[in-house]
Amino acid sequence: MTKPKIAVIFYTMTGTNHQVAEEARKAAEAAGAEVRLRRFAETAPKDVIEGQDQWKAQLEKMQDIPEISHDDMVWADGYFFSFPTRYGNAPGQVRAFIDTLGPLWQKGKLADKTATATTSAMNTHGGQESTLLGFYTTLMHWGSVIIPPGYTDDALYAAGGNPYGYSANAGEFDDTGRAAVAHQARRLVQMTARVAEEAVHKAA
Repeated sequence: MTKPKIAVIFYTMTGTNHQVAEEARKAAEAAGAEVRLRRFAETAPKDVIEGQDQWKAQLEKMQDIPEISHDDMVWADGYFFSFPTRYGNAPGQVRAFIDTLGPLWQKGKLADKTATATTSAMNTHGGQESTLLGFYTTLMHWGSVIIPPGYTDDALYAAGGNPYGYSANAGEFDDTGRAAVAHQARRLVQMTARVAEEAVHKAA
């Protein structure tokens, strides 16, 4: 089976989605994938970040993690995205990068790649589902193969049963959540390998 290349890409302010991304990275590597862990660049004004200790500390903690680049997007066979919801949508930091990808998707360089996403909010009904559903429309424009977790493992029911992608309450990423994220990451790897194998057979 083809060894898939997975980019685990996240944005976080306080650390929840960083934890999710690290869990996804570990699970994807254990499932046989080659993984790049990347973060969306921080675009918020420095003075705003400096005024919030937890945000500032988290940003300093992630300085060794490279920011996502166009090269990473082309390199990967599949993407695992993790970011918080902002008013039922992806954060501006995520959209700022996505909006630079026109030169890639217009040339078909993002097509036929797999993708899945997770999110978080301050409370259970803080816009998680709309965030994931809205983000998936972007992937449709790319021609991506969207890999939702659905209801394919008991861990998903234990973690709240969101079929679109795991969602957490901020600051509450526990063992139940880790199990759900690990399953979603493994499922992405498995399906990415299948898509890659099919592409190889067609090219042969």
